[in-house]
Amino acid sequence: MSRPALEVADIFRAHGPAWRRANAGHLSQAQLKVMSAIETCRTAVLGGHVAACTKCGHQHVSYNSCRNRHCPKCQGATAHHWMQARVSDLLPVEYFHVVFTLPATIAKIALQNKAAVYDLLFKASSRTLLTIAADPKHLGATIGMTSVLHSWGSALTHHPHVHIIVPGGGLSPCGKHWIACRPGFFLPVRVVSRLFRRLFLEGLMALHRSGNLAFSGQLAHLTSPDIFKTHLAPLRKTAWVVYAKPPFGGPGAVLAYLSRYTHRVAIPNSRLVSADAETVAFRWKDYRIRNRNRQKVMRLETGEFIRRFLTHVLPPGFHRIRHTGFLANGIRRARLETIRLLLAAEAQDDQEASDDKTGPPDEQSSSLTCPECGGSMVVIDAFERGKTPKSRSPPWRTAA
Repeated sequence: MSRPALEVADIFRAHGPAWRRANAGHLSQAQLKVMSAIETCRTAVLGGHVAACTKCGHQHVSYNSCRNRHCPKCQGATAHHWMQARVSDLLPVEYFHVVFTLPATIAKIALQNKAAVYDLLFKASSRTLLTIAADPKHLGATIGMTSVLHSWGSALTHHPHVHIIVPGGGLSPCGKHWIACRPGFFLPVRVVSRLFRRLFLEGLMALHRSGNLAFSGQLAHLTSPDIFKTHLAPLRKTAWVVYAKPPFGGPGAVLAYLSRYTHRVAIPNSRLVSADAETVAFRWKDYRIRNRNRQKVMRLETGEFIRRFLTHVLPPGFHRIRHTGFLANGIRRARLETIRLLLAAEAQDDQEASDDKTGPPDEQSSSLTCPECGGSMVVIDAFERGKTPKSRSPPWRTAA
């Protein structure tokens, strides 16, 4: 698969050094590491290997990936392996997609307190669904879910929200029955939104009382408990955006969706249009427009593009994919086995996924098939970080 004509790495390599000097002291260690990883990804700096065709002898050099979770080029392999592991978790039931979004006022607080507020977003959204689903007035069951955090909007703005994929039903309180949702309906969105608002604001106040929130710059005044409480007061009366999308077409559609969302980065290389010392242009969708003409091109000052990209660097060790309810890591296998027995269904056949030998597009190397003659490519040499590959003949040719 051909590489995009323009990559985030190209922008970082060309303009990153000057931007870092201009913003020295204002970047976190995590942001600096992300920039370095993206700049060196698939270059000789990280080493690599040489593959040769067994038929015509054509050679190809492949450089190692940085494997940083923020790198646009490195998510394909990770997503592919993650999805392979998730195939066996699928149930033959309807699946739903719910999106929880933080108001702009909270997003500003989150930007200065990513670990604490993002974690609260996960906990408040999952607890909301678990609580309402357990209520006999709604479903009366214990559900399971997979949550994925996104911190960006299409224009690279800071827009924290969590996508949650939920099987349409759950285990009864006694654990001996599967209780299915009504076809095409999961839970009442208005009820979900109101409980989410209450749980999140309660959690945010608790974080403030315990001293787990820090403020600087224009938000420095929020250090005061009274001012902070007053600042949040209007949010208790506004509607919070919780969006329940139509159910998926089936378990296969869930996999297709997750493969696009679980390991997405702030902006893929495919959306970049042009870049120079002054501006970066990229495609984005204006969701305020209701018709199909949402696709636009945005031009940002190059330094602003870099700043926006780095806004979405996650705290070290922060997990942006989480499983809750009967899909929680410690109990998932046992619960899924019980549910399948209750549904009289066998485990999802993963043969189709295991037949995919090529791997994800962005990790494919031309070492799979020779571009010259179509023959098989095999690795004949590897070189370490900072070294260059040595030109040599394949062993089967030297032996001849």
